[in-house]
Amino acid sequence: MVAGRRRPCVHEVYRNYRRWGLESAALDLALRQAGRSLAAALERTPRPVSFVVSLPLGDPPSLEPVQRRLARDPGVRFKLDAAPSWDAAFVERLAATGAVASIDFKGAYKGTSVDVPTDAAMHERVARAFPDAWLEDPDLGPPDAAAVLAPHRARITWDAPIHSVAEVEALPFAPRTLNCKPSRFGTLRALLEFYDYCEAPLYGGGQAELGVGRGQIQCLAALFHPDAPNDVAPSGWDWVELPQTPLATSPLDPALDATGFRRRS
Repeated sequence: MVAGRRRPCVHEVYRNYRRWGLESAALDLALRQAGRSLAAALERTPRPVSFVVSLPLGDPPSLEPVQRRLARDPGVRFKLDAAPSWDAAFVERLAATGAVASIDFKGAYKGTSVDVPTDAAMHERVARAFPDAWLEDPDLGPPDAAAVLAPHRARITWDAPIHSVAEVEALPFAPRTLNCKPSRFGTLRALLEFYDYCEAPLYGGGQAELGVGRGQIQCLAALFHPDAPNDVAPSGWDWVELPQTPLATSPLDPALDATGFRRRS
């Protein structure tokens, strides 16, 4: 990169990601200099964090990644991205595991590398097969997709469109829960305003954070929504090849550091 120039943001939300990286680091430094933990500063008590594992199932889809993790821990639960290639037979086999907590339709993404074409038949197939799962980010624009999901409206939740309280207020209807990804909000103020605004229980999500960043989203889950299906599984659960070393199981010990905005390593 040429000195004095910054790489332009392909998508506007990337500015929020950069801002969050700076603000989360500044918060950690300020708390450590003050000798306080985030829990003490917010006057909240951390609790063990329930988490789900998010991972791709391939194309064509395979049940093998789910089965390997269930063999390691029969109690593990999953947040999975639905795809048009999920035919009726595959959906039936996946549903039979009883391990799916939420399904992400990726319908709110437009013009990105993770866009998924809206498929009303797949939406209906998935909604019927997983009657207890949250249905995240469906594309309700096409009338046929909106119609098939209308009976399941109480389970519809949102992730990608949520960057502030204003986006919550702009939703077509009030959801029972929302996915809170801290990096989408950009500033600490916007994130805390969102937490204050939302009366319904939330669940947390991650964006492949590593190191201290992963610990930070686990900290926030421990303080604000520990009992939800949080997409904050410890590193290793989402690796293509599961590590041979033991993996932490859900619920995760909050283990907040005595000072700063981080978990103990």
